[in-house]
Amino acid sequence: MIQIVDVRDNPELVDDAIQFFWKQWGSEGNFNFYKDCITQSCKTESEIPRFYLAIEDDNIIGSYAILRSDLNSRQDLSPWFACLYVRPEARGKKIGDLLQAHAINETRDKGYVKLYLCTDLMGYYERTNWIYVGKGYSLSDDEIRIYEYLIKD
Repeated sequence: MIQIVDVRDNPELVDDAIQFFWKQWGSEGNFNFYKDCITQSCKTESEIPRFYLAIEDDNIIGSYAILRSDLNSRQDLSPWFACLYVRPEARGKKIGDLLQAHAINETRDKGYVKLYLCTDLMGYYERTNWIYVGKGYSLSDDEIRIYEYLIKD
């Protein structure tokens, strides 16, 4: 059975979460960035940021985060769905869909009516009702697609 857990509520998983997120999304030069993000998210009184892990048989098989900002050029949009990842050996079981649904429920529970994401993927998020709303730019000036999810009660 797959469990999705909030890292903030599971302090014993903080170090493993830092390693998992950093290995999937980071680079050699930004370990402390991920460490600080996740560590501070466990200390804040704010509803976001939050980091989540999908766990099966005591193994981390996936992740996602809800962040205030994931695209610096679009500070007007918040919150953001970020860091979706499913280990290759766990793919094909709709775990990505499960993580997205969990994020939408968490976002709704926190009182938000929209959720955003940025990606260079085409076709993946559209099938789960994300709507392409335009483009933004990364710090390196790369163009990236922005999607919105309208959260319904």
